[in-house]
Amino acid sequence: MLGSPYSLTALALVIFGIILTITGLVALTQARISSFAWRTVLGVLLIALSGLAALIALGIQGYQTLTREEIAARISVSPISPQRFSASFRYPDGRISNFVIAGDEIYVDAHIIKWQPLANLFGLHTAYELDRVGGRYRDIEEERTAVRTIHSLSMEKPVNLFGLRQRHTFLAILLDAKYGSATFVPVTQPAELELRVSTTGLLMRELSVETKSP
Repeated sequence: MLGSPYSLTALALVIFGIILTITGLVALTQARISSFAWRTVLGVLLIALSGLAALIALGIQGYQTLTREEIAARISVSPISPQRFSASFRYPDGRISNFVIAGDEIYVDAHIIKWQPLANLFGLHTAYELDRVGGRYRDIEEERTAVRTIHSLSMEKPVNLFGLRQRHTFLAILLDAKYGSATFVPVTQPAELELRVSTTGLLMRELSVETKSP
């Protein structure tokens, strides 16, 4: 995270902001009021912008830039017992997560952040993060009363940018936060699934024998 463009931008802005503020104070001691005023205002503005850049850098940890339909994960599912199955997620970066899930179907949803054109000017584009995986029952009554399992797929962050946008409408000028369309498929036998994500949401499909073979 420290080497991200947004972290480096925040660092550069705060350094220049501090320098300008200090030179503004020096100008004040020399009775150069106009120099003091514009340097101090600009310095404070740069420091404020550095805080915004740092907030964005912290908030987008775990999010992946989304410019087209992409593979978010390969999932291996295998029944363990009636209405209970294992699910192994293999991510493009090599990470693997394993879960035991109750239900007839595997269910996955994601957070999708869409930056507005103003933010696009600074290199911020639509991004996604898988949020959770759980089980889903086909029968409504079982969905209400049977054992439920839910597991987090997202990473802990110092700043929850998605949550901030949902709570504060003024951030709409920069970004739009919404859930990607949740997707689910039945688990009746061992299978390899491909989870894809696009700007319109999630799609999960079973891989054919030809697709799985090298």
